[in-house]
Amino acid sequence: MVQIPNQPAPSSPAQRSVPTSADVARLAGVSRATVSYVLNNTSAVRISEPTRRRVHEAAKELGYVPHAAARSLRAGHSRLVLMPAPHVPANPLYSGFIYEIQWALSRLDYTVVQYGSLGLHGDEAARAWAELRPVAVIVPGAGLGPKGVAVLKRSGARAVVTMGPEPVEGSHGMLLDHREVGRSAAAHLLARGRRRIGVVMPEERGLSVYSRPRLAGVRQELQDTDATVTELPLAYEENAAVELAGRWRSLGLDAVFGYNDEYAMLLMRALQDEGIAVPEETAVIGADDLVLGRLLRPRLSTVHLELPAGRELADLVDRVVRDPGGVPETNHVLGFRVVHRESS
Repeated sequence: MVQIPNQPAPSSPAQRSVPTSADVARLAGVSRATVSYVLNNTSAVRISEPTRRRVHEAAKELGYVPHAAARSLRAGHSRLVLMPAPHVPANPLYSGFIYEIQWALSRLDYTVVQYGSLGLHGDEAARAWAELRPVAVIVPGAGLGPKGVAVLKRSGARAVVTMGPEPVEGSHGMLLDHREVGRSAAAHLLARGRRRIGVVMPEERGLSVYSRPRLAGVRQELQDTDATVTELPLAYEENAAVELAGRWRSLGLDAVFGYNDEYAMLLMRALQDEGIAVPEETAVIGADDLVLGRLLRPRLSTVHLELPAGRELADLVDRVVRDPGGVPETNHVLGFRVVHRESS
């Protein structure tokens, strides 16, 4: 019989002690204060480049990362900017906008976290966001009210920025008036001689906050004219578009505003498959000015949207974090222009 000597089991990663700044300081041969200055990128204290390199190499060797909560306590606030994730699939325009904000805020040493809050709405969602103690919250769309803003501020959020059709008391507002998108699309179709205009209304949950104002804009633009407006509920599914195209001629429409480029492209393909000529029988216009719309034949007319620049929004957040006592600002930021192509 072979007897296996008793040996202590190797420690698992979970059992190993977490490296501290003191461990980094010992390995690098510097003080803990120097480690803090280097890893927190403090510009007020001059540290030589060889010393910085030694600290970074020691931290990497030990697997040490600064403790965000401890850093927040020292600074009096975190560097966390929270953005609730949209409740609907994000299109390329919105995804690019989010990327630009994240990039601009990271340049200012903020960490952007997208919070998935499906099932939570309004003030209930604000309480969930507040648990993370963000220094700023950027809320796209409608839903957050004054009570939710107050909850966030009591939890330590210095900047609350809402991006929607109406200002919210206590927050800095970036107003996105989607009625103007509808008005510009309707004015374009009217100028092209179209008088029986359909407006696509997405059936996907969450999009009504945008589609209803766009429909209202169409109605406002066509008021006091001989043009008519027909609402066209449509799910973002091929079968739904085929069904709508199948009864298109019975609707008697000569133009359609597709809500955005994606719905407009979905419907336009179904209309063409049904033998309905675009733009001869039906003119089509979308919104967002996506690249795919330019690749279609006929090329898709669209309303080009100019969202707020990520750098400007990041500068606003940083300014308010540094001086949270100022009067909330309200800015109208959604620019637009019609891009006329062959589909209309």
